[in-house]
Amino acid sequence: MTPQIRFFFFSFFCLTLTLGINAQTPSKVEQLSDSQVKAFYEKAKASGMSEMQIEQAALAQGFTLSDISLMRKRLAEVQDKENKEDLTDTDSLKLSRQQIGKLSKRDIQKDTLKIPKKEPLKVYGSELFNTEGLTFEPSLRIATPKNYQLGPDDELLVEIYGDAKGSYRLKVSPEGTVKVLNLAPIYVSGLTIEEARDKIVGRLRQSYAGLNSSGSFASINLGNIRSIKVMVTGEVVKPGVYTVSSLATAFNALYLCGGPNKNGSFRAINVIRNNKVVRTIDIYDFLLRASQADNIILQDQDIIQVPFYLTRVELDGEVKRPAIYELKKGETLQQLVDLAGGFNEHAYQASITMRRNTDKARKVVTVIKNEYATFLPQSGDAIMVGKVLERFDNKVVIEGAISRPGEYALGDNLKTLKDLINQSEGVREDAFLNRALIHREKPNREPEVIAVALGKVLSNELPDIELKNQDSVVISSIKNLREEYFVTIVGEINNPSDFPFAEAMTVSDLITQAGGLTDGAIDSRIEIARRIKDNNLPDVAENVTIQIITLKINRDLSLLPADKEFKLQPFDIVYIRKSTRYDKQRSVVILGEVNYPGTYAIQNNSERVTQLLERAGGPKLNGYLPNAVFRRDGGRIALDIQRIVDNPALESNIILEEGDTIFVPERSELVRIDGAVLNPSVVNYSKGFSYENYLSQAGGYGDRAMKSRVYVTYANGYTERTRKFLFFNIRPKIQPGSVISVPYKPKDERRSDLTGPVILSFTSTLILAAVTLISRL
Repeated sequence: MTPQIRFFFFSFFCLTLTLGINAQTPSKVEQLSDSQVKAFYEKAKASGMSEMQIEQAALAQGFTLSDISLMRKRLAEVQDKENKEDLTDTDSLKLSRQQIGKLSKRDIQKDTLKIPKKEPLKVYGSELFNTEGLTFEPSLRIATPKNYQLGPDDELLVEIYGDAKGSYRLKVSPEGTVKVLNLAPIYVSGLTIEEARDKIVGRLRQSYAGLNSSGSFASINLGNIRSIKVMVTGEVVKPGVYTVSSLATAFNALYLCGGPNKNGSFRAINVIRNNKVVRTIDIYDFLLRASQADNIILQDQDIIQVPFYLTRVELDGEVKRPAIYELKKGETLQQLVDLAGGFNEHAYQASITMRRNTDKARKVVTVIKNEYATFLPQSGDAIMVGKVLERFDNKVVIEGAISRPGEYALGDNLKTLKDLINQSEGVREDAFLNRALIHREKPNREPEVIAVALGKVLSNELPDIELKNQDSVVISSIKNLREEYFVTIVGEINNPSDFPFAEAMTVSDLITQAGGLTDGAIDSRIEIARRIKDNNLPDVAENVTIQIITLKINRDLSLLPADKEFKLQPFDIVYIRKSTRYDKQRSVVILGEVNYPGTYAIQNNSERVTQLLERAGGPKLNGYLPNAVFRRDGGRIALDIQRIVDNPALESNIILEEGDTIFVPERSELVRIDGAVLNPSVVNYSKGFSYENYLSQAGGYGDRAMKSRVYVTYANGYTERTRKFLFFNIRPKIQPGSVISVPYKPKDERRSDLTGPVILSFTSTLILAAVTLISRL
């Protein structure tokens, strides 16, 4: 631990003793802020106790060695942090040349307003001095400019090498002199580096004979540079006096002040030195041509004066950079367009329309193209460059049944309809030549349609037709003039669908396109349904609207003599029938206590439940048919299968369907009693037990039991309820696996609510009568 940290540490404990601060836990030591640690250090400097005394006192106050170790670490972190904050910028440490004095700085004010959908035009150049990362800060690494003039606080580095060696750092005094060795002061203020080098070398020759001539040489360079003050005034964002580097330029000062304000000029900024204008800056030269010829190095007490602008013009529309531009005196409309980067590819250049302010109102001014180079815009002009018209001067269009439809140019080689057809490589084979249409605009822009007998024009039977600009020629296809032709095939075909009609198409062709016949298709009963278009068809009754044609083909689709003669017509529908004995396999399932459980195929459309049981080998010895469960489509169907087996002629011996399931369980020896009984139970089945015997095992009826509505559900799904005969209840028969259900009576809310008050009233009456009787005794 360094002496400084050790002193820091013990000062902290000394302060805690002095101020009466209790010992802190390690966590509280870590929670101390940097400012608290610094305060402890400042107040503990006055402590006169030795380190040993401070440590002993700290231990006596309850501090542990862990506290001491943790505090040492905390103090070391604080010291490292302070050392890092004291370091200057890394890059500036690497330079031999540093800035003398603190330069003025400006914070960029970022616009936090929401950007509108369409931003208004901005003054061109207004964002130059408000762009983060573009500060125009002078680089201190560059060679010293030849015209740089020395002044107070500048530093010169003198290196003597060769036969003699020496190194000097000469700082220019407020009087403008430097002094080296015991030689007389040398006046260098206002001199350039070259001029100062000659004077200093001449003076050093008094101590170094033959310097820069034989054996010994001197090198003189500018070291640390001074700061200067310049004034920025006029129409700027933040006028005032700014401290800048002696290598700073005019742009650096303009950046610091925020640049010209909304009224300031960008093209006539004056740099004034000794009451004279030494340079007039046009910022547009830098923005448009990257020229920094006017960006001169400033000198101490220079004044940068930004005057009001004289002419500003708004240029919007189809130019490459719409903005508000400042113009110099005598600059023309063409020069303004050049400032905006010129017209873009959509600009209408034949004329430009602008709005100009007069003394009383506004007026519209139109400038034609040959006046651009001489027309002088005025301040306040709002110029809008429009778009080129969406109209062609020499276009004709041809569409439809033509080899190369599209747009073509009217000219010497294309004047007529036949010329257009020849350039588009002729009409297609399906072209409808009886009539073509030419769509044309009249002089009043009303549409006009001209019908042309195209076939006669092409065969020179009629004269050719001269085309005009914007004409559109449409040649229809024969296909487009009728309903789309198709044929349909359905039934036992692999891909039933509609198919495009073709001339001389046969049924075999259509079956081939549809992927062939299915396995169950029959080839001897093919039917074609045909629309009747001719009312005079033979053998067709007048009230018949669809003609049915029966056809037979070979299954391998080879053509029979009849098929060779038969051709399909548009809109025919071909029906392929299925064989009467062809059917897909359907399955049923029988499970449980049968001899051969599993999945069985339905042999015919009349196979019944009893036949399936026979195929499954019947029930096993422990199989109990009365409780067998039959399901269809996932739902349970009540069937007494034992009764069906005993009498197969019963209607309940239903025909099997795909997915049917039969489950034959083992004989159940249990009976369950549920509902409004005192003790719902599951009891053993006893053959000699009646309904009352089972009820007694459940404790009898409950208070709300509906005795006349008792029902029994059997394992096979059947349900049987209690029946009435005269005044007697006939109970259902109990079988193994049965469920006896005793329904509850509905709860009488009104009666329940009155029970309490009635009892209370009755009790009160009894008490009153007893009191009366006692009083009489």
